[in-house]
Amino acid sequence: MPHRTHSLKGQLLLDGGGLGGSFFHQSVVLVCEHNAEGAFGIVLNRPTESRMDSIFQQDLPTRLANECIYGGGPVAPQSLCYLFAHSGTKSAGVLENLSLGHDLDELIEMARGWSAVHPLRIFRGYAGWAPGQLDDEMTRDAWITHPATPDLVFFATPDQLWRHILQLRPEWKYRLLAECPDDISRN
Repeated sequence: MPHRTHSLKGQLLLDGGGLGGSFFHQSVVLVCEHNAEGAFGIVLNRPTESRMDSIFQQDLPTRLANECIYGGGPVAPQSLCYLFAHSGTKSAGVLENLSLGHDLDELIEMARGWSAVHPLRIFRGYAGWAPGQLDDEMTRDAWITHPATPDLVFFATPDQLWRHILQLRPEWKYRLLAECPDDISRN
């Protein structure tokens, strides 16, 4: 049984360069829960071509209708969840001032009172790990951890998020990794 690490809830996991060819190649995952029963997270940097109004037939508030849907992970790709910066809700907190929700009706109701300045990201699917699986991956250095912040979660250019965070790191090897081509064989 792998050695249990501390909870990674509220941390970002970045592909450490060894996940090429997998769903998680150059991904940034926000860990929403991590305990003895396993771990659950959302991939932050996989926008899709889908918009809310193309998926859901409900009368959506304008605030939601054009929202991009992100690919949150390979598990349960039809499930919906969302991250939002908002206080005073009943949804599970991931970070201070950052909550996770799963209920479409709750999202629609909240969006009716929101303006475009309220950060929101909507996801289909999630990343999941069985008990001890993420701990084992951490001991094999599959992931680089970085503290999550709402600014990073809602980063304006998700396709650059992985590189952006690596360049923030003080270690030279991560800044070098950020500059590597997507396919190192083409170097």
